[in-house]
Amino acid sequence: MDDRQSIDLAAMLCSRLCHDLLSPVGALSNGLELLAMESDAEMRANVMQLLEQSALISTNKLKFFRLAFGAAGGFGERVEIAEPKALIEALIADKPNITIEWALAEPTLGKPAVKVLLNFAQIAIDALVRGGTLDIGAEMRDGACEIVVRAIGPKIAFDETIGKALDGSLDRADLTSRTAAAHMINLLATESGGGLQYHKGPDALVLGAVLPAGEGLIG
Repeated sequence: MDDRQSIDLAAMLCSRLCHDLLSPVGALSNGLELLAMESDAEMRANVMQLLEQSALISTNKLKFFRLAFGAAGGFGERVEIAEPKALIEALIADKPNITIEWALAEPTLGKPAVKVLLNFAQIAIDALVRGGTLDIGAEMRDGACEIVVRAIGPKIAFDETIGKALDGSLDRADLTSRTAAAHMINLLATESGGGLQYHKGPDALVLGAVLPAGEGLIG
């Protein structure tokens, strides 16, 4: 990837981060304005509750983006599986119609594998517009880390341009903040000698990755 492409990708990822944070941060700002004007004790208590909720959502999103998109400073080359698991569970905390089934055989994952797992989970959650089940698995097999995320539910929503970004067939002109994350993990996988794939049916979306262990992707 040349310098221009690197700059474009970074800009798109920043746009995605800003877009996802705009709502909870905006709610914080609005809540503070209401708090300054409100004198009723009950109303102030309600506003405080909303502020706490918005602050928690903002914090969870920042933690997610730190591992999903960023360098994740503070972590070693391997990340305890509890970290991405907690971040994914936080993403559906306000989505009671989505349940998760875990099949994580490895105690740790390398940072690139964590990025793939988190971004797969985000794509799958976005696909479950009417709720459903999220199956998330990762294991070592034949010297490689295999990751599978499956979303099962009615009316699966999936933008085919995201699929093209995942399998590497996306035209550069179609790179947007919506497809940037999928494009990023495709680069991570292909540069290590691995690959990504997906399959969408009427009631299911399956995302898969194979990442060679020799590239330091898992521990």
